[in-house]
Amino acid sequence: MEYNSSRTRLLMPEYGRNVQKMVEYLLTIEDREKRLQQAKIVIDLMCILTPHLKTMEDYEHKLWDHLHQMTGLRLDVDAPYPAPTAEQLAKRPDVIPYPQSYIKHRHLGKNLQSLIKKGLTEPDTEKKQGYTQSVGYYMKLAYTNWHKEPVHDDMVKNELAIITDGEMKFETGGYRIPFDTRPSFKKNNNNNRNFKNNNNRKPNAGGGGGNPNSNNPNNKNRNFKNKNK
Repeated sequence: MEYNSSRTRLLMPEYGRNVQKMVEYLLTIEDREKRLQQAKIVIDLMCILTPHLKTMEDYEHKLWDHLHQMTGLRLDVDAPYPAPTAEQLAKRPDVIPYPQSYIKHRHLGKNLQSLIKKGLTEPDTEKKQGYTQSVGYYMKLAYTNWHKEPVHDDMVKNELAIITDGEMKFETGGYRIPFDTRPSFKKNNNNNRNFKNNNNRKPNAGGGGGNPNSNNPNNKNRNFKNKNK
């Protein structure tokens, strides 16, 4: 019985023990061309075992880096990518700085603050009103994330006026597009070409405009037999 405690340590456990043994065998191959050929086969096997790496950009380079790591950077082959160094592997990524910007209205978020700033600097009156309506709708959406009861338009109007010092006035009851700015539609004479006038239909021989048997007394109740017979 062979225990893991007596085996060599797995440098890349996600590939398993069998791949580790194949990599250790690569170090014993003396022929340089054969060693490269066998290394490419191991790379193909590693790609099959980790299909999610294919979604990454330049995933083959990452696989070759993993292969060098599993050999302890001792693999000497003419790989299509340069072997990583110990300094590159030990290097830690740069710390992402935490944003220090002050959000005046935290319950509404930073996006609303940016949208209000954009709307206040808009010189066009109609576009500025469109920004105002978008801000009001966003405020209603943000309000429902924290409260179960619905918010009224007058409440949004008053709060937006306080935030912008009265420069943005939200219109309640929905925003109406001015008549002059509405798109003009050309008259299409073919819209009703498939609809015919019912009054122009010729009556059938049996009477009635639609069903020829509708006014024919001989055709009424013809499926019912006289029970007295």
